[in-house]
Amino acid sequence: MESYNRDDIIFALATAWAQSALAVIRVSGEGCTKLLSTCFSRPKALMDAQNATLVHGYLTDGPDGAVLDEVVAAVYTQGHGYTAEEAVEFTCHGSLPGLRRILSCFKRLGMRNAEPGEFTFRSFLHGRMDLTQAEAVQELVAAQSERSQAMALSRLEGGLREQINATKEQLLTLLAQVEVQLDYAEDELDEFTFPREALGVLFRSIALLAGTYSVGRLYGQGARIVLAGATNAGKSTLFNLLLKQDRSIVSDIKGTTRDYIEADCLIEGIPIRLYDTAGLRESSDTLESAGIRKTEQLIGQADLVVFLVDSSEVGHIPAKDERTLIVYSKSDLFPAPKGELAISAQSGQGIKGLVTAIANRLTSGFGATGDEQVVIESERQHSLLDSAAKALERALALVDMDVPLDIVAVELGEAMQNLGELTGEVTPADILHKIFSGFCVGK
Repeated sequence: MESYNRDDIIFALATAWAQSALAVIRVSGEGCTKLLSTCFSRPKALMDAQNATLVHGYLTDGPDGAVLDEVVAAVYTQGHGYTAEEAVEFTCHGSLPGLRRILSCFKRLGMRNAEPGEFTFRSFLHGRMDLTQAEAVQELVAAQSERSQAMALSRLEGGLREQINATKEQLLTLLAQVEVQLDYAEDELDEFTFPREALGVLFRSIALLAGTYSVGRLYGQGARIVLAGATNAGKSTLFNLLLKQDRSIVSDIKGTTRDYIEADCLIEGIPIRLYDTAGLRESSDTLESAGIRKTEQLIGQADLVVFLVDSSEVGHIPAKDERTLIVYSKSDLFPAPKGELAISAQSGQGIKGLVTAIANRLTSGFGATGDEQVVIESERQHSLLDSAAKALERALALVDMDVPLDIVAVELGEAMQNLGELTGEVTPADILHKIFSGFCVGK
């Protein structure tokens, strides 16, 4: 990757650029310990430190310069640490002026500011992690829910890597059997029976893994839920209730909400972007009409629309579909039709059932996705797994049609190519750059 120089020493602030009690500055590259010893109060202790040990001291502005800060240096020798190359991580005080002075000092020493994702890229290059684990680093940082965090941590620990490697080994064994038949004359070998059952198992395994993308995407990126309905149906009250705070103005006057309000929340562990919208009705008011048009746009973009119907004034009710959940409000004052979902935003009656219904609707069709199952979140991974599954499916069809083995081998090879690109063995440089450049600086 041309944008990353792999031979120089890089540094970056690994914690947020904000005032804090402590901050961490990461340095990596061959010769960094010796270079850093020139601005450390105990140069010999830093140089002689064993791998994964801590050294207390002071950073200075050069050998005889002013003291910059009191620090603890974590030393990693070649082959260890996050990047698997020589590295030092300084824990210092989180003073912004102090951090600026330290970073400026490192730059004067000849070190370079790390690009986004450059530390993880070096870790990937040195074989400390494969590409699925590298992607899991950023997915872990960006996790919005406990389940999303747990799924990303499982991938970082190598759960996905192990499953893909096992699949590649099985596919390689199958490919080897086919290649033997292609390379030697038929009279030199026993009669060959294609291991169709083994191929079918591989196809189902990859297809199942690709199918977990919808789960990973939901818990990783969340869903957009729009509260819609006629004016004064209780949308704003429900919005505040789900958020557990007063964000939206509530009034008996129809048309109070003229523009949409949005906020983030968790529903059954799912990250939600929740929208309170203007009531749907005919209006001659210019501002209210503009709000209604925005509501209609949001409804078209939503993953789920919770359409509230005032039980006392049942008007237009949209047709039920997979994106629309019909909910009757004010059920404490007026009974809802039998069998319909009903709530009272004032008393809280039916809210728990509504939350469960929302979660069930968002996760419908996912099938079994226990915590022990590896789940993918990356669109890139999903695309490659889907392509591999389709290649194996074509191979199965060709086997059933009794076509020549060399044609079947092409499909098996394509599946292997996709799996190799998935883990980073044969991934093009421009794809690698796109992946790592989206990381946080310091990772």
